[in-house]
Amino acid sequence: VYQPTMQLSGILLALLGWVLSCLTTYLPQWKNLNLELNELEIWTMGLWQACVVQEEGGMQCKDFDSFLALPPELRISRILMVFSNGSGLLGLLLSGFGLDCLKIGERQQEQKKRLLLFGGMLFWISGITVIVPVSWVAHSTVQEFWDENIPDIVPRWDFGEALFVGWLAGFCLILGGSLLNCTICSAEVHPSSAHYAVAEQQDQCQHL
Repeated sequence: VYQPTMQLSGILLALLGWVLSCLTTYLPQWKNLNLELNELEIWTMGLWQACVVQEEGGMQCKDFDSFLALPPELRISRILMVFSNGSGLLGLLLSGFGLDCLKIGERQQEQKKRLLLFGGMLFWISGITVIVPVSWVAHSTVQEFWDENIPDIVPRWDFGEALFVGWLAGFCLILGGSLLNCTICSAEVHPSSAHYAVAEQQDQCQHL
């Protein structure tokens, strides 16, 4: 009971992380800019578009015209997030077929273990490739915020909600992959310990 429960917990955590990762990719709130001169407007910037939120008119967004015109951290972040979503989806498919509770391929336990192992590793890769771009954008935002060369009058970008969603996504993906790989390790330990116990009993019988 313990092993299937741990596997199910791992894949559900990874699924949650993957959904949050996809959400982070398309949310336009990677950076927020609150203009002191006009407090009714809040500017936000994501990987694909910039938006302005107005109290009366709602949200209006405009897609970025050129990929090459983006700052380096947004260009690389866009590539890494798309890669993270793809590897996370592949990890879900592989580890899903490797679950013990799934009746398909019951006689091919070794192959199911390999699928779980590859799925867990893909979740790790997916989690890392979420945390890296989110942390990079956060780091560049902090640097710009405390840049002494920029006059105090100029508005500064601040952390957007998408960064926190991205950090949570990366944590869930890495934890989910770790749980899946732990079930493989425990499955490999149990047979060997059982074999050792049987061998010990046989030795005792021989002495008797």
